[in-house]
Amino acid sequence: SPPRTRPLGERLCSAEEATAGSGTYTRHGFIFSSLAGCLEKRSGDSGPPVVSVVRDAESQLLPDVGAVVTCKVCSINSRFAKVHILYVGSTPLKSAFRGTIRREDIRATEKDKVEVYKSFRPGDIVLAKVISLGDAQSNYLLSTAENELGVVVARSEAGVQMVPISWCEVQCPRTHTKDFRKVARVQPQFLQT
Repeated sequence: SPPRTRPLGERLCSAEEATAGSGTYTRHGFIFSSLAGCLEKRSGDSGPPVVSVVRDAESQLLPDVGAVVTCKVCSINSRFAKVHILYVGSTPLKSAFRGTIRREDIRATEKDKVEVYKSFRPGDIVLAKVISLGDAQSNYLLSTAENELGVVVARSEAGVQMVPISWCEVQCPRTHTKDFRKVARVQPQFLQT
């Protein structure tokens, strides 16, 4: 019979019996699958076996901790921005996952001075990094605290794509109005046009 597909978040074994390999994470002394796929056990060189979960070709790619994702800001408040994750790396997701960028994860420095509405606005396209799989695997916690991360596409009131003029400001080329954002230093390979 074909190997059974392990659902995301399934508890695989105790962390004492094995080492967590790719596609898994450790929490509270157990190893869980961080994606849907087939369980693989490889014997370790000297220590315990390595447990990994290998994604089925047809199964959905899922954001993993450390992955750089492209997301769209849905709503903001004084504590966080809510986003929909659209891409993992350059791969489009079949269905959008929800994510949250907390105020303290927006910038690496002067975290206490960060204001969410001066960093993101609804509709912005943001490059962020997954820092945890969140609660019940449905809401990923994201960070934009690196220079490469932050807003990559913002539209002005006039509907024109804004141009970054500094780390914290964008400007509308048509009306020349400026707005505050946590601007990403964009690396060309992440541009989702």
